[in-house]
Amino acid sequence: MNTSIPRPEHPRPQFFRKNWLNLNGTWTIRLDPGKSGLEQGWQNSRGFETEIRVPFCPESELSGVHHTDFIEAIWYHRSITVPADWQDSRILLHFGGVDYECEIFIDGVSVGMHTGGTVSFTLDVTRFVQPGVPAELVLHVTDDTRGGCQPLGKQSVRWKSAGCSYTRTTGIWQTVWLEKVSPQGLKKCRIIPDIDRGMLIFIPEFHSLQSGNALYIQVSSHGEICARTALPCSSGIPVELKIPSPVLWEPGKPHLYDVHYEVRNAGGEMLDSVESYAGLRKCHVEGNRFYLNNQPVFLRLVLDQGFYPKGIWTAPSDEDLKQDIELSMKAGFNGARLHQKVFEERFHYWADRMGYLTWGEFPDWGLAFWDHSFGVDRKVDHYRGFCNHRSEWAAAVDRDFNHPSIIAWTPFNETAGYWSLAEHRRVIAETVSLSRQLDPTRPVNDSSGYIHVDTDLWTVHHYEQDARKLAAALCPADQPVYCVEPQNELPAYHGQPYIVDEYGGVRFIPEDRSAFADNSWGYGSDPASRTEALGRIRDQTNMLVDLQNVGGYCYTQLTDIEQEQNGIYNYDRTPKFDMDEIHRIFSRKPDWSKY
Repeated sequence: MNTSIPRPEHPRPQFFRKNWLNLNGTWTIRLDPGKSGLEQGWQNSRGFETEIRVPFCPESELSGVHHTDFIEAIWYHRSITVPADWQDSRILLHFGGVDYECEIFIDGVSVGMHTGGTVSFTLDVTRFVQPGVPAELVLHVTDDTRGGCQPLGKQSVRWKSAGCSYTRTTGIWQTVWLEKVSPQGLKKCRIIPDIDRGMLIFIPEFHSLQSGNALYIQVSSHGEICARTALPCSSGIPVELKIPSPVLWEPGKPHLYDVHYEVRNAGGEMLDSVESYAGLRKCHVEGNRFYLNNQPVFLRLVLDQGFYPKGIWTAPSDEDLKQDIELSMKAGFNGARLHQKVFEERFHYWADRMGYLTWGEFPDWGLAFWDHSFGVDRKVDHYRGFCNHRSEWAAAVDRDFNHPSIIAWTPFNETAGYWSLAEHRRVIAETVSLSRQLDPTRPVNDSSGYIHVDTDLWTVHHYEQDARKLAAALCPADQPVYCVEPQNELPAYHGQPYIVDEYGGVRFIPEDRSAFADNSWGYGSDPASRTEALGRIRDQTNMLVDLQNVGGYCYTQLTDIEQEQNGIYNYDRTPKFDMDEIHRIFSRKPDWSKY
């Protein structure tokens, strides 16, 4: 592994080939405030005047640029050379994430476009590069943060971060890499665990098919082969492999099976070899409980937004991703709600390895069919915004389907302030239907917090700081669950698991942590002391565990983020409280929960 470049590790550990080339490191950029670069021929550039460290966005310190004002257009350049021994292969150019719209040029020729700021995408550039010959790679990126048609998550639409909106991310923010693939190689393979029948189900897809090609699948555990099969290559046809004496993936015991794929031609020659892994686990809903591996589980989640002081959306290192999970588990949580961001695949890899439960979420804030404008006036093409959301959400679910740590999907957050109730219901219903079609194996939380339309989980947000008042609000006398708009929500309630997936948010600022005192933000009145803050957290959490109708919670939040100072850790990941006491609070669970 080359450690001279940032983020040198393989970005997709669940689908690993040995022939790949990391393109992170020094690139050059040019801001394009007039959006005239295309007319000026910048796609033909052989280098711009400003250097940047990819994969860090230009707003970040780690990029070396640290330009925090709005960037509506930016150009990237670097020279690339495909290894000379990659002849007669398909050459794929991968981008882990580019925010928001981009067009890619090689030697001045457009080779593809992509819309969507948080999911990975791939271009086949075989026709545009010659192995062993240098080529000029140029990206043209546009980012209309204030337009209302782009999903932003918690990126601020104002010049300065404020409230629960933070520094923006523009352009490349995840690893860029090249990969050598056989023209008849494996494109992807969906893995469906079936614990009730003790099997793994594989659904392969190939770049192309040729008569006589065969797919070999081998499943191992601790180096011992458990099951294997060989069959003619065919896309979309399920392959069932019975696993003898199956070992389940579960919190605390995250057993993973190694999976090896090979594609061979009629003569037995190996065309493709891919390493992967899988976990045998099941998640479903029964009555008002969430079940994991056919056992009820009380979800003890923390809100994790995946921001970093120097990298913003990009973790400085792979170890930082792992560390955030370690910090959460040290605090007593059994998982996280991955809030308003599509987390990178390396995070899910560590969650898989460490037995950490997560909810996959999409950064829908910024779309103006909900009122998340925070006072910024704008005229909006609602249809375009909906299409942008739907296509990228589908890509996120598809990309991350195989991770056993992901146990639920959340396509929207706090869908209040809608411009039309009828359109709100249609958008939610269509998105939930799409989510279930893409993945029938996981529950769908239609809109975290409110306004529910069609949901497998009844999630609510409430930041009342007094535990007794919070309990009264969550258990109203005149209805079974808390609702923001009872008349519009209650028709969707039919006894789903009742999850308080945002509460707490206690703002506590240590004496030496007043950097954002001018606009520091959190929920409720400031506690007078660390002891009072800890008491609020303890009282609220104990109350939720003791309520028989509540099936889990998500505490806000894991770390401070810029001016939002309501984490149990500071922004630099140092603890605010006695972590032994914090662990006692968040590790407590009701008697009916196995995990």
